[in-house]
Amino acid sequence: MSAYLSLRGVGKQFGAFTALKSIDLDIARGEFVCFLGPSGCGKTTLLRLIAGLEPMSTGRIGLAGRDISALPPAERDYGIVFQSYALFPNLSVADNVAYGLVNRRVAKASALARVAELLTLVGLPGCEHKFPAQLSGGQQQRIALARALATSPGLLLLDEPLSALDAIVRLKLRQEIRALQRQLGVTTVMVTHDQEEAFAVADRIVVMNQGVIEQIGSPQAIYREPASLFVAEFVGRINALPARRCDDGDQAGLQIGAQRFTCDPTLLASHAPGAALRLYLRPEDLQVLPGSDRGAGVGIDDNSFEARVEAIEFLGPYCLLRVRSAALGELALTLSLPVNDPARAQLQPGGQLRLRLPPERMRVFG
Repeated sequence: MSAYLSLRGVGKQFGAFTALKSIDLDIARGEFVCFLGPSGCGKTTLLRLIAGLEPMSTGRIGLAGRDISALPPAERDYGIVFQSYALFPNLSVADNVAYGLVNRRVAKASALARVAELLTLVGLPGCEHKFPAQLSGGQQQRIALARALATSPGLLLLDEPLSALDAIVRLKLRQEIRALQRQLGVTTVMVTHDQEEAFAVADRIVVMNQGVIEQIGSPQAIYREPASLFVAEFVGRINALPARRCDDGDQAGLQIGAQRFTCDPTLLASHAPGAALRLYLRPEDLQVLPGSDRGAGVGIDDNSFEARVEAIEFLGPYCLLRVRSAALGELALTLSLPVNDPARAQLQPGGQLRLRLPPERMRVFG
């Protein structure tokens, strides 16, 4: 698909500090993209550059085929929702929602009809005469969203819009925002530091770190196929195991502690024999072999090993098990199991189990 929003070589300096370094990004019409990263990575700064709220130091921004790099915010076709809602406390809900329409001199009757339409769209019909102080945080954020959509912008910008809300409201509102975005087909860019939130709503995620883009991809690709060491460690829980490449004839493998593991040969193609590496596995990728509660000797293969359970952490639908293995030099591992998994019911702290590292789930970085 052709780009609706296009960024080329976008950079931002604050004095001697480089906040963004030559950002290149294309976003298709109707796409929902999340900027994800730790605090200070540059994601909010990038959103503000797109909005024209900060001047760029370098680069170009195009929107719907038009160069908007030097245009003031009022001449860029977007609506924006801030973390703090930024509603006018002295204006009614209707006046807040209609603010952009009034500035565009839309006829009063048309503006009132648009306000009523939008309030119904965000699930707050009949709230026209209330004031922001009379609404809950979730309701205020819905009003802010309605205001951003009032002028039917081609681009919707969301700056951590849910971070000030409690967990239950945040979950409900993110579902509503995603459903509304699909219904309207508006191109949307959201800044968030919440990984679960990004996975739930985004078509693509842009992972940022120290002013650069580390990886762009679908939520599944970001989680399952991290492109860099930073992404592997930042996104989700991970087991990071020190390893080295060991070659047995023509077959390359991984040595961890006293045990050798087979893996996809392409993982090691760019690493020399004997190279020090780090092996990454998600907690849910570790496999508990059948009969583990009865000790060794069950389901043994090249990639299996004995371990003992040190602790079990109950987290509702699943449990995290912390295990340790003498075969791996007493390295600690985290294992995730659904609470209804038969293997989980048989395991207790101090118990023994046999685990397997699936070759297809391994990720290796030097």
